[in-house]
Amino acid sequence: MGEAEPAAAPTAVDEAALVAGLKARRPEAFETLVRTYTPRLLAVAMRMLGSPEDAQDVVQDAMLSAYRAIDRFEGNARVSTWLHRIVVNAALMKLRTRRRKPEQSIEPMLPAFAEDGHHAGRPVVAWTASAEEALLRREARERVRAAIADLPERYRTVLLLRDIEERSTREAADLLGITENAVKLRLHRARQALATRLGDRAVVAA
Repeated sequence: MGEAEPAAAPTAVDEAALVAGLKARRPEAFETLVRTYTPRLLAVAMRMLGSPEDAQDVVQDAMLSAYRAIDRFEGNARVSTWLHRIVVNAALMKLRTRRRKPEQSIEPMLPAFAEDGHHAGRPVVAWTASAEEALLRREARERVRAAIADLPERYRTVLLLRDIEERSTREAADLLGITENAVKLRLHRARQALATRLGDRAVVAA
C-alpha cells in the first residue's frame, strides 16, 4: 500500500533517559517525546475521532498533559503505553463533549432479512477475524479503515476499544459510562455492520 510504518518506540534504556530528561524539564527531551511518539498516537486518535483536526488537538493536549504529569510517572509501564492510554482517554473525552449532528442509524449497515426470517441476498456466516486482524492484512487495510470510519460513532468506539485497543468488556463499559451488556450488543452489531460493508463474512459472536 506504500504506507509508512509508525516510528518504533524507544528501547527501555532510551525510555529511562527520556523520562529523566523530561523530569529535568529539558526542552530537547520534550522534542524527542513529540517526534518519537506523535505518528503512532495520531493514528490512534484518528481512528477514534475520524477528524484530522480533532486528532491533532487530542495528541497535542495529551503530550502537554504527559509533560506536566511526568513527575507522577513511576515506570510501571512503557512510556508508549502510558501515552497511548492518555490519548485514548482524551479522545473519549472529546467524543463526549464535542457537538455533533444526530448520529446515523446502524440498521442500514446490518445484514438484511426476509419476512420468513432468512437472510435476504448473500448468506451470512461466522467471520472469525477481528477488526485488528483485518487491519493487519495489507491488501484489506484501507477498505477496513474506511468501513470502520463509516460506522456510527457509538458502535465505532466500542469496536475500537474492544478489537483494536483490546480493552475488556468491563473496561470499555467503564470508559463509555454504559453497561457491559450494552458494550456486548454494540460490539456484536458493529462487527456485523463492518463485515456487511466489506462484503465479507459476518461476525455472529459478541
